[in-house]
Amino acid sequence: MNLTGAEVVVTGASGFCGAAVARAAAAAGARVRCLGRRPGPVGRHVPWDAGRAVPDLAGADLVIHLAAAVGDPVPGPAAERAYRAVNVDGTARLLDAARECPVVWVSSASVYRPGGATLVTEDHPVDGQLSAYGRTKAAGERLALAAGAVVLRPRAVYGPGDPHLLPRLLRARRGGWLPVPGPDVRISLTAVENLVDACLTATGWPAGPYNIADDRPYSRDAVLCAALAATGAPARLAHLPVGLAGAAATAATAWSRLTRRTPVLTRYAVDQLARDMVLDIGRARARGYRPRRSFADHLARLGPPQPRAER
Repeated sequence: MNLTGAEVVVTGASGFCGAAVARAAAAAGARVRCLGRRPGPVGRHVPWDAGRAVPDLAGADLVIHLAAAVGDPVPGPAAERAYRAVNVDGTARLLDAARECPVVWVSSASVYRPGGATLVTEDHPVDGQLSAYGRTKAAGERLALAAGAVVLRPRAVYGPGDPHLLPRLLRARRGGWLPVPGPDVRISLTAVENLVDACLTATGWPAGPYNIADDRPYSRDAVLCAALAATGAPARLAHLPVGLAGAAATAATAWSRLTRRTPVLTRYAVDQLARDMVLDIGRARARGYRPRRSFADHLARLGPPQPRAER
């Protein structure tokens, strides 16, 4: 789709990924309508509470849906209800309002069943998720796929303004050490610029799911060390047995239920860090997706050492 003059609706445009998509759409010549509780960085703001209301999509030429309840909350019925209200029920309302308008629905690699293949294709089972986020994103994307949307599955999105990766690492750091579960593994990451490129070009792709990630996987340990060094808080890694990390996650989750505070460690977090997780992006490549950014590019804007992608 030529975006010049097109009316592009971006949901969740006040968030990290949504704001990047909105800015890029405007730079491509689109008339951007930002749907969400707060204004986006560009374009016209139309208030929308994804957990309650039907969105205004009248006149839209393209909808890019990034609004979502994200995070790793205290497990339990309350979290499931809150996340379902946005990620499933909100999706249903959006798809009903979109009608014939093309929709690019941004999902997550968190929908994939934990374990199994180390090179994950779009055919990998989508069940057994370890968090309310993963379960409700999987349920939401089933609705999107049934409606004929293009569904993007990025993993661990990072970039300028990232509110997740670096802040979590800094919180987990203990003195000059960062505890990590198990030995080094290979992981996929997704530069926010690469996700933006996919969002703006995927409207021309056939409906279905697509993995979105950087060009090559990374060494987990190299990424963690380089990221901390770039913040001015370098740390050595303390490799813990995976079983011990899992037990600590179970204890932290139990404590969080008592205190009603977000757990400092969860089974989901341990799973994300303890096993190889490399996304096969061949399906997106076949449609012209070419990742142009890497974690090294991101760190070059921040400072010191840069991890090398594996070959």
